[in-house]
Amino acid sequence: MHFRDRTEAGRYLARKLQAYTDRPDVIVLALPRGGVPVAFEVAQKLHAPLDVFLVRKLGVPGREELAMGAIASGGVRVLNEDVVRYLNIPEEVIEEVAEQERQELERRERLYRGDRPAPEVRGKTVILIDDGLATGSTMRAAVRALRQQRPARIVVAVPVGSPDTCAEFSAEADEVVCGRTPDPFYAVGAWYDDFSQTSDDEVRWLLHLAAQEQAAAPQGEHR
Repeated sequence: MHFRDRTEAGRYLARKLQAYTDRPDVIVLALPRGGVPVAFEVAQKLHAPLDVFLVRKLGVPGREELAMGAIASGGVRVLNEDVVRYLNIPEEVIEEVAEQERQELERRERLYRGDRPAPEVRGKTVILIDDGLATGSTMRAAVRALRQQRPARIVVAVPVGSPDTCAEFSAEADEVVCGRTPDPFYAVGAWYDDFSQTSDDEVRWLLHLAAQEQAAAPQGEHR
């Protein structure tokens, strides 16, 4: 059930998405940072353009790995109401964490994309990829932010995910592809032999390689 690393997971996920190969309406968007190596492999196999969609988790102060929500490009904020209510987290604490994460989101957009504009997704089929789905807060924020840009279709795709969360996303996305849904799930990293953190430099390099592939494709050929 384990993946060696995100590259292997991406190649596995690409096989699940073969129906989208060579389609001119398809764009692959990755959730940085861990989703980028996975999405790079998918984009290569599908001959589709690759870009990033910026989302930041809102971690509970003192328990940052526990998500109380997430924010995404476009000012979208999604809260995990169960966590907020159970821990009785005040609104001012949520706002403080959200402001910190907004600054980091903007920094990463400048770092990863530079002067390039965000990709045009209106009328496109967007395959939105991360390295896994646990609570789904980050992915949920991404889907809701993307909806505002009016894509024709949103496909949420991950190599591994919680069975319950994957099932819940059928109400959020037009299609959900969860490669593996182990139960009990534990955590995304439990299903990777190498789950080391993806660096900003790796994200930039993979986006650069993907852009080169697109530029080198023969005119009129969708890659």
